[in-house]
This record gives sequence, structure tokens and C-alpha cells, in this order.
Amino acid sequence: MSTALSMIWNPTEGIDLGFFVIRYYSLMFVIAFGLGWYIMKRIFERENESLEKLDSLFIWTVLATLLGARLGHVFFYDWEYYSNHLSEILLPFRFSPSFEFTGFQGLASHGAAIAIIVSMYFFSKNIMKRPLLWVLDRVVIPVASGAIFVRIGNFFNSEIIGQTTDSAFGIRFVRDQFSAREAMVKTQLSNANDAYNAIAHDPKFSALLQEVPARHPAQLYESICYVFVFAILFFLYWRTNVRERLGFLFGLFLILLWSVRFVVEYVKESQGGFEEFLGLFSTGQWLSIPFILIGFYFVITADKPIEGEE
Repeated sequence: MSTALSMIWNPTEGIDLGFFVIRYYSLMFVIAFGLGWYIMKRIFERENESLEKLDSLFIWTVLATLLGARLGHVFFYDWEYYSNHLSEILLPFRFSPSFEFTGFQGLASHGAAIAIIVSMYFFSKNIMKRPLLWVLDRVVIPVASGAIFVRIGNFFNSEIIGQTTDSAFGIRFVRDQFSAREAMVKTQLSNANDAYNAIAHDPKFSALLQEVPARHPAQLYESICYVFVFAILFFLYWRTNVRERLGFLFGLFLILLWSVRFVVEYVKESQGGFEEFLGLFSTGQWLSIPFILIGFYFVITADKPIEGEE
């Protein structure tokens, strides 16, 4: 279903410094956390909160995001595999059939969301000394900005791709179609990057390129929509008084972000999980529904805190 006009996407894994490769996916996470820290710094300054608490918040959020996202992938999408390979859940390598460094090949945003909410409960009680919803109303602003860059990182990694399409938006993800080993075998080249570049640009391998179908860039669809989610939350916090209504911004975040996820899932390739068991919706959609409903609850019930209430 690919067309000659479809964009060919074949980026390297990162910026090669010679002695070290800065992976684009990791770089996007650094940007996400760095921008999130800066946004929360401005919020803390506005709320006259100590910046010492910000350092603790940053550590809690980073750990909750990474651990929650990892466990979310394990339990929501690939438990059948990890139930038989428990050591690989938190270790970035496998021991069988031989030792291999794998990195963490799977992070789920639903798991990250749950972990952040849980960690913010303990943070609000033990460090912030503020109501949980007060903290969540503000944390969701940098979280929304971070989601933009995480999806861009997925795009660089050629992962979480969309279904095949004949539309003008179609992109041919060369590195998704062929594994590194397959690319080298098919081109008879010993270097994976050289093999991918040959498939993408060398006319001699045009037949292989034709095997790469055009697909929806679902990662970019989500990323662009998250820009609007962030902009709405940012505007409402800084330009209106809705921040005084405990739970409103948090609830709106849940509605907007997970509605985007629900809609974009319609053009995504299946990510596995329990969708075959439940049917009707994808795993990502089933997991998004509770967040959306909870969001409506908080938006509807949001009200100004009682004076003096903590």
C-alpha cells in the first residue's frame, strides 16, 4: 500500500560522538524532564513554594515515570513473556539463550500515569504538605509537555507505528519493517546502519524498499495533539482562576490526554495485550476509558478548597 511519494523514514539511533552515541529516544526523555523541571520551577515560584521541594518532586517523578512505565508494559502488554522471564522485568539484559544487552524494550504510558499519581500521594503528604489534588493540578502541566517529546522519541525509534495507509500522511518506516539482522542479511552488508541506508536510498535495493508499506505516523499524531493539551492546561493555569478549583486541571488533563490516545489508537498497529480477549477496543483504548471517566468525575466535582483546608 506504499506509494512512490511516501516519505522514507530511516534515522540513525542517535548522535554519534565517536566515543558515545546519544540516542534520540533518551535525548527526548532528557528534554521532557528538563522542560518539566523548568515549568514546575515557575509554578513553585508563583505559589511561593520552596525550590528544595522541587528537587524532591523531580526525583519522585522521574523514578515513578520510568518504573511505572516499565511495569505497565510488563503487566498490560507482555505478561505472557515476562511471567516466564521475571529477571528481565527490571534488568536491561537477558541471560538466555545467551547473555544479551537489551535495554528496556517497552514502556507504557498508562503504567507511568498510575505510578505518578501514587507517588504524588506520598509526596503531597510527606513533603509538600498540600492536598493531593493541588499537587496533581500542577504536575499534569509538565507531564503533558513531556508526553509531546516521548512520542517524538517513539517516532525516531520507528516504534508504535500506525496501520498501512494510502493517504498523503503515509511514512515508510524502514527500521520497523526489517530487523537489523534481516537488513544485513538481505543486503549482504556487515553494518546495520549501512544496510538500512542501502535499502532506503540505493536503487539496487529498490525491491526491498517496496516491501516497506506506508503507515500512519501515529506517534506524530499524538505528539501534535499533546501540544494542544499542554497549551490548554498551561493557559488555564496561568490566565484563569480554575487552578483554585481542586481537581479541575487534573480531571481535564485525564479527559484530554486519554481521549487523544483513545482516538489515535484507531490508526495504530496492535500493541498486543488483552485486546484479543476483550475485543471491540485495543488494549490502549480499554486502559484509557477509566482515566477519561475519572477525569469527568473530577471536572464535575471540582470546587474551591474550604478556607484553611489542607
